[in-house]
Amino acid sequence: MSRLIAKLKSITKQLKQEFAVYRLVLKHPQTPWIAKAFLGLAVGYLLLPFDLIPDFIPVLGQLDDVVIIPVLVYIALLFIPQEIIQSCREKVKLTI
Repeated sequence: MSRLIAKLKSITKQLKQEFAVYRLVLKHPQTPWIAKAFLGLAVGYLLLPFDLIPDFIPVLGQLDDVVIIPVLVYIALLFIPQEIIQSCREKVKLTI
């Protein structure tokens, strides 16, 4: 049981770091506008009170959130130069 808790804490820490990286990437002046648009769509979809497939539909309702948001983030990351992502990751590591 303690291994599971440790694993969940590790995943939570990684997610927090990635969110901090994406926040810095969004603020970075050299981030292309198209990447900012896709990241904005991902955050907006996450925060919207409704989904394309309602959550009360078993499995499919939760599956759309699990698929759509990562796809939008992935597409955004394709447009962002690796140097920007790496510099933002280093900044996050320095603050932790």
